[in-house]
Amino acid sequence: MKTLVIVAHPNTDQSFNHAIVDRIVQTLKKKGDSVLVRDLYAEQFDPVMPINEDKLEIDELPPEIQTAMKEVKESDALIFVHPNWWGTPPAILKGWIDRVLRNGFAYKFSNKGPVQLLNDKIVRVFSTSNTPKDVEVNVYHDPLQNFWETIVFGLCGAKSFQRRNFESIILSSEEERKQWLNDVEKMVSCLS
Repeated sequence: MKTLVIVAHPNTDQSFNHAIVDRIVQTLKKKGDSVLVRDLYAEQFDPVMPINEDKLEIDELPPEIQTAMKEVKESDALIFVHPNWWGTPPAILKGWIDRVLRNGFAYKFSNKGPVQLLNDKIVRVFSTSNTPKDVEVNVYHDPLQNFWETIVFGLCGAKSFQRRNFESIILSSEEERKQWLNDVEKMVSCLS
């Protein structure tokens, strides 16, 4: 299997998000899978869509966007890792979604409505937050779950979708974080 991992956390060497990515890579490589990690902050991905880029044909897009689209297309699984900032992924990841998972590539419109074009992809999302789970679900209505499952992959499609949030990072113990990384390993070891 080929897996594309997209990580969006600015602390590239000390965040729990990067510990998640490290565990994903170790687990998938142990299975013999091919893994490509795209660290949006380390690569300084530009999340700002230039004027009229949304009107360009795929072969007219900037090379880095065409490359990202090719990586998505060639992958069997897509894994996103990011913190919860204001109930959404960081702007850099939202910009990646805007520019890469675009109309005509990840979905299209027909006279019968939207057509999903990523139905062959396995999708996993790992997010982190400092908000307690009961507040996230009962007060905020779990906006990240809605964003990823309903809005993004509800439109683009997915062969399968799972999301796991780890909270509260700021209050977690080393033992909890070790268990969470074991949970990550379980979720990705059965990708197929």
